[in-house]
Amino acid sequence: MTMTKQSEIVKIEPLKYQDAKWATLVKITYTDPEGVERTWESGERLTRPKGSDIDGVGILAVLQDPTKPDESPRILLQKQWRPPANATVIEVPAGLIDPNETAEVCALRELKEETGYVGKVIEGDFGVSPIMFNDPGFCNTNLRMIHVTVDLSLPENQNPQPSLEDNEFIETFSVPLKDLWDECKKLENEGYAIDARVGTLAEGVECAKRWKL
Repeated sequence: MTMTKQSEIVKIEPLKYQDAKWATLVKITYTDPEGVERTWESGERLTRPKGSDIDGVGILAVLQDPTKPDESPRILLQKQWRPPANATVIEVPAGLIDPNETAEVCALRELKEETGYVGKVIEGDFGVSPIMFNDPGFCNTNLRMIHVTVDLSLPENQNPQPSLEDNEFIETFSVPLKDLWDECKKLENEGYAIDARVGTLAEGVECAKRWKL
């Protein structure tokens, strides 16, 4: 899909904590290493299921066709307008975890819903990342990155159709994984914002190339 009309912010206003459905602010009181009592203002999600250690997942989905071994693997990305950034953001597929759902199941479900692709979590200890905090100086939001391969030769991946909710307007595309850094720079110059997960992945790929890791 291609988005032909940009979303627009109508207004920004204070949110009373009793009206918050997704996130709130809290004041944390703590003592520093010298015993001095201090406070910290923090954002806090209200959506983490009871018993879950994460809020959601991000998905590194690599597209490959085993019948075309010479083709460079591609990373699946999305364009999605985000109100806090007031910009269309380049992101990886992602989503909040449901109650009693594993990170792996969440990732495959969100991948299918948002992109239409059917993937497979990479086996071994690279399939699921450690818990990562998005912005620990500001909020407690965290996630696991799930590393997934998508076999483009499978029938179910020939004509992927997303099942988006009525408030989701997502454009899915892919770029060669080896060119991710250059693509991020290009997209930024075109006016897009870069999600930190995408930027960090791009940095990792570029570091591996430059230092021949």
